[in-house]
Amino acid sequence: MKITVLDGHTLNPGDNPWDPVSALGEFAVYDKTPNDLILERAADADVILTNKVPLTAETFAQLPNLRFVSVTATGYNVVDVEAARTRAIPVSNIPVYGTDSVAQYTMALLLELCHHVGRHDAAVHRGGWAESGYWCFWETPLMELAGKTIGLVGFGRIGQRVGELAHAFGMEVWAYAPSPKDPPGYAPFALKSTEEIFAGADVVSLHCPQTPDNTGFVNAELLATMKEGALFINTSRGALVDEQALLEALRAGKPRAAATDVASVEPITSGNPLLQAPNLLITPHMAWATLEARKRLMQMTAENVRAFMDGAPINVVN
Repeated sequence: MKITVLDGHTLNPGDNPWDPVSALGEFAVYDKTPNDLILERAADADVILTNKVPLTAETFAQLPNLRFVSVTATGYNVVDVEAARTRAIPVSNIPVYGTDSVAQYTMALLLELCHHVGRHDAAVHRGGWAESGYWCFWETPLMELAGKTIGLVGFGRIGQRVGELAHAFGMEVWAYAPSPKDPPGYAPFALKSTEEIFAGADVVSLHCPQTPDNTGFVNAELLATMKEGALFINTSRGALVDEQALLEALRAGKPRAAATDVASVEPITSGNPLLQAPNLLITPHMAWATLEARKRLMQMTAENVRAFMDGAPINVVN
């Protein structure tokens, strides 16, 4: 069985060997694959592993040997799963590998918005503290989380873990969940609509998958309802947000500040309006990428492939 990895660099940039997967068959890995080389590289593959390389209906139609696709991520919107289903090709994902890493990173972004640790470190190194004449100084507003409300749009595994961490900081947790959820074992907690969260929370954080129905749902109208001083965080998918609207909202001061680990097109393009936004932290889609999470992802990818080879595929999304 031939296994082809179309974009393996992010999972293994050199510190996370492919051994659990490569032991399962004839193996080929490419760091990244441009669209015009997908068919050439995957021509005789039985199994394709992809993270962000798209697999369209047209691509499936030209890969007669293909029998299985495993996405090396939780999100699988890069694959036309319906086209795969019509060809009896199961598509699997990795539903749980980075919950703790992404939740931890969400809190790191929130704490950076509260304290601007990096900015103040840079200020000290350029002499700002010494020149201030005071035993302490700060250049930005500082915010305490205890007693504030965090609104989580999406309350799956990651959203629930962020809620636990936020509660540990003394925050009240609100959440929007499209399907009923049992309340967590802490209080105060409340289920709210998306509109209620944006209008009332001190911090709004996105933890939902991107679908055709919610693409761009964070728009000018929704952002305009945010309360004075509120913060906005996105560690989900960039296309959930109207980026031009977020630029204008930040210029208007609502939200007061924001952080995003994702963009609508990745890597971010030079023309992305977010690059012009004030009071915005942008990081390069790295929330998931701790070594611990990538090792789990590697092992679970191997389990996906092995289960398919045994005739009982797991984590199938189509």
